[in-house]
Amino acid sequence: MRQNRKTEALIHLLEDPDMSVYKMVEKELLKEDARIIPALEEMWELSLDEICQQRIENLIQYLQFKETKREMAEWIGLKNPDLVEGFSITNRYQYPDLNATSIEIKIEQIRKDVWLELNNSLTSLEKITVLNHIFFDVHGFSVNHANLSSPQNFFLNQVLETKKGHPVALAMLYTVVARRLDLPVYFINFPKNPLLGYFDRHIAIKAHGFKINSDILFYINPSNKGSITGRKELEYYLKKMKYKQERKYFERCSDKVFVLKLISSLQAAFDSMGYKEKADEIMELKKIVTSNLGK
Repeated sequence: MRQNRKTEALIHLLEDPDMSVYKMVEKELLKEDARIIPALEEMWELSLDEICQQRIENLIQYLQFKETKREMAEWIGLKNPDLVEGFSITNRYQYPDLNATSIEIKIEQIRKDVWLELNNSLTSLEKITVLNHIFFDVHGFSVNHANLSSPQNFFLNQVLETKKGHPVALAMLYTVVARRLDLPVYFINFPKNPLLGYFDRHIAIKAHGFKINSDILFYINPSNKGSITGRKELEYYLKKMKYKQERKYFERCSDKVFVLKLISSLQAAFDSMGYKEKADEIMELKKIVTSNLGK
């Protein structure tokens, strides 16, 4: 209770015109976490001082980002983190009040629409064909070629709302839906264009025998309405683009690497749009993920 009264007193001192007082108050409040945000918002509504309101807005923004970093550090530290949660944490950087229920309802609707068209007699390829039809044709998801560098293309709520996004964000949403249908789809960190792979060791052994060097059945290109391709086509593309034929371009990546790709691409988008401060903040998130990848 004593701490609550202290924090309340500090928040009321945000209206003090003395800059030295404000700096002291700011220093103390920045030590707090997101739990004091409701009290700050209440003070913002009560205050008629524009300077005080601006101070509160800056504090809230700092504390929200602090919370996002904490959530990301916690997520990346998990052995098998949930992909949609990693997507959502990145989303909360820009939209801290993200409505998780609304997001879930929209994802579930896509999943349900696909599920209604699936049955056990379908092959893996046929199941992906159904998913492609519902995801790209019925729901109308596509790459936002008209404004590819916009940071909005990377946020889950915006992609679900506009049905347009960056190739990495589309690939991530597609993967989330696929897995909720028990389809073993994983990220392939292919140069220039993110791909997905359909992995099933049991079927791969049946098709290729025990001498297989990969569990992958085929590759999926979400940037081209989920078109299916094989390894030979990818090898040809790498040769044409003068990339080395490295195994990492053909094998599955962890969801942590998937989220790192999303964050890195978002940072590049902010940077290209001239939002240096936001690009620097996203770099902080990127460092949190990178420093924990090997753990």
